[in-house]
Amino acid sequence: MADAPQDPDVTPEANDQEHTGGRSRRRKGKEKKPRSFWREIPILIVVALLLSFLLQTFIARVYLIPSESMEPTLHGCPGCTGDRIVVEKISYRFGDPEPGDVVVFRGPESWSEGYASTRSDNVVLRGLQEVGSLVGLVPPDENDLVKRVIATGGQTVECCDDQGRVLVDGKPLDEPYITMDFPFLPGVQTCDTAVKSGRCFGPVTVPEGHLWVMGDNRSNSADSRYHVSDEMQGTIPVENVIGKATFIVLPPSRWGSIPSPDIQQQ
Repeated sequence: MADAPQDPDVTPEANDQEHTGGRSRRRKGKEKKPRSFWREIPILIVVALLLSFLLQTFIARVYLIPSESMEPTLHGCPGCTGDRIVVEKISYRFGDPEPGDVVVFRGPESWSEGYASTRSDNVVLRGLQEVGSLVGLVPPDENDLVKRVIATGGQTVECCDDQGRVLVDGKPLDEPYITMDFPFLPGVQTCDTAVKSGRCFGPVTVPEGHLWVMGDNRSNSADSRYHVSDEMQGTIPVENVIGKATFIVLPPSRWGSIPSPDIQQQ
């Protein structure tokens, strides 16, 4: 005897009703409740902090310029709103700083005399500050400085030639960013007159693995010249360099890239 054809309009649910005497055994799927927004907030915060930590540790970080030593390239002064700059950390993982680069570095011991910790004496607050520093919410507790690289390991730097220019390996530098410097008047005040020009220094041969750095505001910068009598002759170790200053992000009126010209004449 042939099987009776199935009714195409009969659904599995209808078959269940037929086989159970009309009692429905409908299986309702469990509906997923939407995750509470308030329960997601802690996860989002943790992810954001982790990304911030990775970004600022390995890629780039924003620093505040607190002084006028790099005027007019970078603006900063006590009591005013200084520039905030992006310092990228990738370039120097594949190469060393070059003359003309603006770099942020940790000041060697002799550069940090008088530096006072910014951390609280309260253990709990100090711990919170350290955690905040890791994710970029609090500045690092170290003497971070910004200057321009003038000479690298093995080069000899001094000032001045007969036009008052800095010399590296006997060749004058082309430094268009300088607008403020000590007076240099040929025949009146030079490196050979009784009262020398404030520009004069050297010669200093930079040790390998070190840098000679100077501020763009030459008449108001405690740079390598100021520390020339220390154990490293005013130079800084390349390993102290945090990264290269590349961009001004605040205030908006000063947005723009930070020039790193090739200052050494060929």
